[in-house]
Amino acid sequence: MNKFLSLLAFVFLISTASKAQHLVTFKTLGHDDDMIYGMSGANSFYFKITPLTEMNGSKVVLFFEPSQALLKEHSYINVVINNKPAYSGRMTKDSIQKVTLNLTRADLSNDKFLKIQIKTLLTITDDECRDLDNPGMWLKVKNYSYLSLLRNTKGFFDNVNISNCFDSKKAIVYPVNPTLPDLKAVAWAYSRLKKTQTRDIMVYDEAHVPDTLRNYIKVGTIGSLGADSRELLKVTPQNGQGLFYLHKSMSMVTDTNTRLVDVKGVLTAVKTATQELQPKEVLFVTGGDNAGYEKAITALGNMNILNSTYGDYLLIEKAQNTFSKTIDENRSKLSLKQIGGVADFLSGIGSLKSAYSFKNSDFSFTPKEVEIRFVANYSALSAGDRGFFNIYLNGLLINSEKLDGTGKLNTAITINRYQHHKYNTLEAEFRFYPTSGHCKDSFTNFFAEVDVDKSYLESKNPFVTSDLSFYQYPEAFNTGTTRIVVSKDYAKYAAGALGEIIYELNNNINANNFPEFVYSEEIPPGDLKKYNIIALLSKNDKLMGEFPDAPIRFDKDFRLYKTDDNTVVYSLNDTVSNGLAQIFYGRSNNATLVLTATGTHVSEAFLAASKSITEQLSTLSSNVCISDVNSNKYLFNINKSSENLEYIDTKSGLTRFWDSYNLYILLGILILILLSFLYVRSRVQRSQDLFND
Repeated sequence: MNKFLSLLAFVFLISTASKAQHLVTFKTLGHDDDMIYGMSGANSFYFKITPLTEMNGSKVVLFFEPSQALLKEHSYINVVINNKPAYSGRMTKDSIQKVTLNLTRADLSNDKFLKIQIKTLLTITDDECRDLDNPGMWLKVKNYSYLSLLRNTKGFFDNVNISNCFDSKKAIVYPVNPTLPDLKAVAWAYSRLKKTQTRDIMVYDEAHVPDTLRNYIKVGTIGSLGADSRELLKVTPQNGQGLFYLHKSMSMVTDTNTRLVDVKGVLTAVKTATQELQPKEVLFVTGGDNAGYEKAITALGNMNILNSTYGDYLLIEKAQNTFSKTIDENRSKLSLKQIGGVADFLSGIGSLKSAYSFKNSDFSFTPKEVEIRFVANYSALSAGDRGFFNIYLNGLLINSEKLDGTGKLNTAITINRYQHHKYNTLEAEFRFYPTSGHCKDSFTNFFAEVDVDKSYLESKNPFVTSDLSFYQYPEAFNTGTTRIVVSKDYAKYAAGALGEIIYELNNNINANNFPEFVYSEEIPPGDLKKYNIIALLSKNDKLMGEFPDAPIRFDKDFRLYKTDDNTVVYSLNDTVSNGLAQIFYGRSNNATLVLTATGTHVSEAFLAASKSITEQLSTLSSNVCISDVNSNKYLFNINKSSENLEYIDTKSGLTRFWDSYNLYILLGILILILLSFLYVRSRVQRSQDLFND
């Protein structure tokens, strides 16, 4: 009887736990307040849905903030889910409006994305022709809009596999004393996770794994895994074999559910503690020996293998990542389709825009000039109609031309290196104004479509300078073989930073940069000239002395100053944890990047430096970056004639005394001169008085 009651309780817990609601805000998913402009505007949101989500019973809750100038009773909101109409309605008089929509399995696309489109039709004056370019035409989709997803663990063991498990992984775990292959495995796993997620990826060694972590990747050879981990593996790789193994299990845990409750018009989070069954997923990346482990790591860098592995384990006998390059694959010319552009059919009146994004690293080299060519078709203009095609780069208008009656567009503009950044937003805008007096009858008469296959970006020539800068990172490492060098005693601190570096080296449309890993004590000095070098070193590493072209030397204490007010920004002996990155050309004109970390939080310092150099930097010539664990960052352009770098111990004691007290000494000398002058003047005056007497 007791067993029967226990079984009933277990079934009840499964039924309640498997239906737990999970709230995810748009902000958590990478969206801040999204603006929709114009009389007829639209915005799209794409959300990756995990296999544990039950769409039937899930909801999307949208919050809108409309412009105060709108005529609410004549303005409309339309919501389209998976390209099917889901909601249409007039706006209410509320300052914040809420729309709740139930979701079903039919709302999910074949590739497991939830696509939500918000379309608006806004009115201010009740006269469409006067509303065309009114700046008060806007609607804001609030970032606290959220998905209320029903978590269903019933199909957990059947629906979750290696191909789709990366979307939910939160961290990577590695051995306490990692080897070079361990660091390489962490780096490639990190890069794979970052391609699918917007949140930060955590990296832990085995000794510091939080008890609450239940969904992660674990790396290490089969011999380095602890007994607890080996018990989870139902497949054992042999020597020379690599293995991906996805462990799946269920266990009862105490969790906290959060609900948003409307309290007097204010959304308040209410938390309740519940006991529920939760899944545990651990993806093991391992091998029977170092050779097998290397095969698993190689496969980890191959998206084709990962995306087509639909089982719970994969034994790897052979793995390789080889890519043949043609002239076009060298990425001097990129179609808009290659950089993610889609063919949008635009229709209406006023401003009709399509947006595209591209990075300097999408090309094989940092471009000095880029030709932007647009090929498009549009409805021919009638006599008296006014039409324009505008090109915007990073929010600035760079080209405009009139449309005509041909309906064909083929235009190009070349931009220089001062106009494009590391990361760029390109917008194509059709502006159509019908003949005066026919505005009301022309709202659907105009249409246009950019041909994303024939439109392209072409790099005319490489940006070549005598000194390398962060503006040219990471594409400076696209040509030739790259070696990643790590100080052996700092290897355990370098995992997260290496993940950022591997991700950035392959964060382009043709990712094929697979660096070699080596300890600093094992690399011959001659190899520093044969390869591109990315080094994560302690400041006392002997290899530091092998970089004579580095902007900063570490064999002497130094200080860096602000050039505007001469205040000290950084000293080598700082107790604060800092990461220092410097980029330069080596003796064979090979790209070299050196990262150094100081202080007590070395891992965080390395990670801060590796992230800072990938951001949208505001200068074309910075080659030294200082970043601390508190997100403070300073950029410098250091060369032989720089005045903001000082090596402290190259000066004598007398010189350092003069540097410290020269103002006081000069002030004392000035006072002595003044007193001497007054004394002499008084003596002369007395002599004159005596002579007169």
